[in-house]
Parts: sequence; C-alpha cells; structure tokens
Amino acid sequence: MTEPQVPGKKPFLYVVACAAGVADDVGKLITAAQEANRDVGVVATPQGLGFTDTEAVEAQTGYPIRSAWRSPGEPRPGRAADAIAVAPATFNTVNKWAAGISDNLALGILCEAPAMGVPIAVLPYLNSAQAAHPAYRQSLERLRGMGVLIGSYEPHPPKAGGGAGRYRWEEALELLAPRLSVTP
Repeated sequence: MTEPQVPGKKPFLYVVACAAGVADDVGKLITAAQEANRDVGVVATPQGLGFTDTEAVEAQTGYPIRSAWRSPGEPRPGRAADAIAVAPATFNTVNKWAAGISDNLALGILCEAPAMGVPIAVLPYLNSAQAAHPAYRQSLERLRGMGVLIGSYEPHPPKAGGGAGRYRWEEALELLAPRLSVTP
C-alpha cells in the first residue's frame, strides 16, 4: 500500500521512462506534473537512460534519475511513489512487465506496485507491427486486469518512428487524477 499522504505534502509521481525516441521529451510530463502540484522522480530502464537528457531531468526534478538497484546497506533513495506513469512505455517493457519479469529496477518497481496499491498509468509508444503482435494485446489485457490504466496512443507505422506530435504526455496525469489528489 502506498504511504498515506501527509496533509499539505505534494503527492510523489514516479515516471518510468523507456527506450523510445520520444523519451527525450519526458520533461513535458515532468512540467505538467509539477504544475499540477506533484513532486516527480524519474526511473529509467537501462536502455531508456540513453534516451533522456539526464542532467536536464535531474535539474528539473531535483532528484537523480534512478536506473539501477541500490546496493545492500545503501539508504533507500527518495520517497515512495503515490502513483506511477510509464511514459513512454515500449513493447519490450509492457510485455516483460505483464509476464512478471523483473530484470531491472524499473520492471521491479512496476511488478510490485499494483500489489502495493500504487496507481499506474501507461502511455504506450510503439509501432503498428508491434501492436499487432498477440503477446502485446495479451499483455495489455493482463495489465488492465491488474488495475493498470492504459493510454490511448495510436501506434506509428513500422520503421517510421515519429508520432511524437501525437504523444499526449499529459494523458498520464489525466488517467491518474482521480487517484492522485493533494490533501489540504
């Protein structure tokens, strides 16, 4: 279960960023969340780390981007998440998460969060060939069954990339809004 929100304390949103071309725009989601009175921390998949401007994100959030497990004996970094936005969510991350594969920090957090009562919104970013794969459709259904909220992104054509102009970062906050309110 998530920690109860302390009155007057901003809810803490984790953004899980995966390896997709739009990940370099994750600052848009961070800005929107901060404008909505949320604190934000970013966890990147190991490959997703190379798709983000680490210095810019850390300056914007005030927290280091996490991408690796902490060592035994190291203090727990930061606060517990009140909600999680997986954006951009790749084909690989969606399928591994739904299968219960926890081979990196981001997936470890995602595999545990639903059972801990942490609301999660997912904004997929993939091409139409990947979206047509039966495993992907099954993975989305499994995640929905776990209570995960799935965004409305329309996949882009294979080998074309793009779609960044159609990627609605703020949709993550819209999906989470009923579950992520500030206590007066």
